[in-house]
Amino acid sequence: MAFVTTPDGTEIFYKDWGPKDAQPIMFHHGWPLSADDWDAQMLFFLAHGYRVIAHDRRGHGRSAQTDIGHDIDHYAADASAVVEHLDLRGTVHIGHSTGGGEVARYVARFGQPQGRVAKAILVAAIPPLMLRTDANPGGTPIEVFDGFREALAANRAAFFLDVAAGPFYGFNRPDAAVSDAVIRNWWRQGMMGSALAHYEGIKAFSETDQTEDLKAITVPTLSVQGDDDQVVPYTDAALLQVKLLQKGTLKIYPGFPHGMLTTHADVINPDLLAFITE
Repeated sequence: MAFVTTPDGTEIFYKDWGPKDAQPIMFHHGWPLSADDWDAQMLFFLAHGYRVIAHDRRGHGRSAQTDIGHDIDHYAADASAVVEHLDLRGTVHIGHSTGGGEVARYVARFGQPQGRVAKAILVAAIPPLMLRTDANPGGTPIEVFDGFREALAANRAAFFLDVAAGPFYGFNRPDAAVSDAVIRNWWRQGMMGSALAHYEGIKAFSETDQTEDLKAITVPTLSVQGDDDQVVPYTDAALLQVKLLQKGTLKIYPGFPHGMLTTHADVINPDLLAFITE
């Protein structure tokens, strides 16, 4: 197992597959999951000749269950620690949900200044801001996130089952093809991590304003999302991202859920490849 130690002593787990001289693609997972959530994408891009890298965010998966740094700044700095350790260059960074926020801050603060980034892809990503405020009236009310915290603290295992079996993959829709295996794998990944990291991560993904991160990104960036995303409303995410990005491209998938990278990998993966190679 491979780890890199950050400046504050946190051990970050990562996997690094494929030819070391190939173009790297680095994947950034969502809350409360792990690098394993990218299995379908890593195998796909590996088969197409790319070097693929994914890490477990601090407090998630196999990374250290530290009690500090559960915020977007540390998430981005930890990603940078992995990139610098592996000396990745010309990299495409792909982030899902909270991982999309991590990508936006990483690219703006670390990747571009260091000249390491080729392109970025935001998948059902949280920027610019999930929380409803006077300046962001289309956001989600704070009471919803307070409910997440209450449910997590009361019974994390039950809460995670409810999320995976319900809105995350759209399995609560009447015509949904429910997969018990997918639900179990989501729950497995979540329960590997730290309750504290997951609890504090709710504030990180809901209350971090990343408007300036998006404005600062100059590399070509693809924003993709399903219009049946029940977790991150696309009207307050992807549709706003492309208005702030300097070189943004938008693709909306009718009927696709938040977890479309799993449920519709056969559609999403070729589209991501097309953007990377164009």
